[in-house]
Amino acid sequence: MSSAMKLLPMFREELRMCKVRPGETVGILTQGLERLDYAQAFSAAATELGAKVFHVDLPSPQAAGDVEWRVGQTGLGDHPLVVEAFKQSDLLIDLVFLLFSKEQLAIQAANTRILLCVEPPETLMRMFPKEDDKRRVLEEKRMLEQAKTLRFTNDAGTDVTYELGQYPAVAEYGFADEPGRWDHFTSGFAFTGGNDDGVNGVVVLQQGDIVFPFKRYVQEPVRFTIRKGRVVSVEGGFDAKLISEYMKSFDDPNAYGISHIGFGLNERARWDALVTETRGIGMDGRAFLGNVLFSTGPNAEIGGTNDTACHLDIPMCNCSLWLDDTLIVDKGEIVIPSLLPNGVVKETL
Repeated sequence: MSSAMKLLPMFREELRMCKVRPGETVGILTQGLERLDYAQAFSAAATELGAKVFHVDLPSPQAAGDVEWRVGQTGLGDHPLVVEAFKQSDLLIDLVFLLFSKEQLAIQAANTRILLCVEPPETLMRMFPKEDDKRRVLEEKRMLEQAKTLRFTNDAGTDVTYELGQYPAVAEYGFADEPGRWDHFTSGFAFTGGNDDGVNGVVVLQQGDIVFPFKRYVQEPVRFTIRKGRVVSVEGGFDAKLISEYMKSFDDPNAYGISHIGFGLNERARWDALVTETRGIGMDGRAFLGNVLFSTGPNAEIGGTNDTACHLDIPMCNCSLWLDDTLIVDKGEIVIPSLLPNGVVKETL
């Protein structure tokens, strides 16, 4: 059996969760002939559900993998007719990584649903979304939108406060089921952004925190000092030098802006997945239950104007997080029952 045929049942169920119906148009985007087995499986699944399907493969303008390091730059902007075709579609299957791009925002604005799928098959199967994920992630979204401040700490010295209210919250629960909705197969968290000049404090990474896109576990403390929504210093040993030089390499002052903030809710995601799985973009690390996802760089997906190509996602372990005066995460443990799946016990690293 071909790899596409093996994927077909799972992709068909995912499209059902995305509410693909007879008569809808589903567009599929690949680049440089990558993930063609995914494209074939999604095409067959959509056809079985009665949808009309078309597939576009863009030439790759850059070395394989670069899209993970320079976000929002895929080459789709050189093909306005393709953008228009996707704007006329009901659902776009993104097998490239359009996130943070102007083209994705334009396609969403036309009410096209977008589903990103770049994780390996074993991750998709293990983290396959459940309807209850949507309930819990939307509850996190509601809590983020109602709060005026978010503060998180850890024993390594982190103490940072985000003033909230300027930007909306975004929910990622693993399927795109509403007009104009973007989601990632797989996911499991919500996030928002601090006011442009309203993030202040210190973030200290410790051993076991993860730096994306490096796909690397931190080995020693890294200290970020943040003032008025910008990173003003990165201090520490080798890990700090690696991060600092990476940010500096973009030669872009916007690289030092603070991006989104949220916490993970997916009990099927694994903190240790990078030990054995280096493909995909690391949604295990971003979504595992009880992490605090600290990010720098672009904020276009929440309506901001910071369009830098430099983006760091840093899932942090064993943090405590408050929304206003309510404790939500206590040293890596979600303590709000409505955010937890039944029967889950989270072990601290």
